[in-house]
Amino acid sequence: MIKELKIKDKILSFPLIQGGMGVGVSLSNLAGSVMKEGCMGVISSAHTGYRKKDFFNNPVKANCEAIKEEVKKARKISENKGLLGINIMVALKDYATYVKVAVESKVDAIISGAGLPLDLPSYVKDSNILLAPIVSSGKAIDLICKVWDKRYNTTPDFVVVEGSKAGGHLGFKKEDLIDDKCDSLENIFFDVKEKLSLFSEKYNKNIPIFVAGGIYDGKDIAHFLKLGASGVQMGTRFIATEECDADIEFKKAVIESTEENIQIIQSPTGFPGRGIMNTFMENNKKRGNITVKKCLNCLTPCNPSDTPYCISMALIQSAQGNVNNGLVFVGTNAYKIKEMTTVKKLIDELKDSTKKYLENNQ
Repeated sequence: MIKELKIKDKILSFPLIQGGMGVGVSLSNLAGSVMKEGCMGVISSAHTGYRKKDFFNNPVKANCEAIKEEVKKARKISENKGLLGINIMVALKDYATYVKVAVESKVDAIISGAGLPLDLPSYVKDSNILLAPIVSSGKAIDLICKVWDKRYNTTPDFVVVEGSKAGGHLGFKKEDLIDDKCDSLENIFFDVKEKLSLFSEKYNKNIPIFVAGGIYDGKDIAHFLKLGASGVQMGTRFIATEECDADIEFKKAVIESTEENIQIIQSPTGFPGRGIMNTFMENNKKRGNITVKKCLNCLTPCNPSDTPYCISMALIQSAQGNVNNGLVFVGTNAYKIKEMTTVKKLIDELKDSTKKYLENNQ
């Protein structure tokens, strides 16, 4: 029997977080459908408003309006089940603005990675909203907890530990990823758990740890639950669902991917990333930097004069279905996905197989 997970006063009937995927991959339809199954659905704040008419004139305004709209839609789809999170990258120039909009929208949780969310508590006065960093080392969570403790007299409500097999931007050195020299997800989990124990004890608070990066099936979930993890976060597997907010061509690109064409790719953010080596990425390797004609001024590390390409436009192109002219982020195991499914079927399958592996002690 898989127990429900309580995080402060909020409950997940199954300890699964659907990873936030931008641009336009995890919005209200996917998040709301995941919530409906008793899990945590997550909206990505990365250009949530890319479909709005005034997006290119005022992207921040469009994104803020879209976040509010997507939160309302997700709540309606969920039928008041599950929890709603929003993923907000620290690397966004308007990070604080998006956090404040998420607070106004009364999401259940704010999850932040792509940098260290050292100042996140200063923007969130509503103690009812769960705050969670995404980290890839014990060193990172130790620093975050020390800063939150000293400056804000608080600690994370839960933590997502992301290993090297995840999709999108990764918290590891490019050389280590390519040479497969990164610490295992198990080792990172134990390291983070040890560092968190001091703060858990100080605040007399249970701090659930969700593991992410390469989690594919119930066997993986059961494995980490046995090790002491509270739950898992999964992103890539939700792409090939009918409810995923991306275009069908984006979903087909994932279904048709191979183990060989899922590679570490160059990103303008400065972080290494994992995605599909498609026509766009191959051409970029050959021709070098692409001139950025219209800068959205969205990422702190990005400099339009020397960026290899505009990552926002590349992600928008792929989300709209023009995948060969865009970027498709996926995790290591995307090639195992062979067909479309629904969110309900996928989560039911994960619940059943997790239960089986737990009961059989496999």
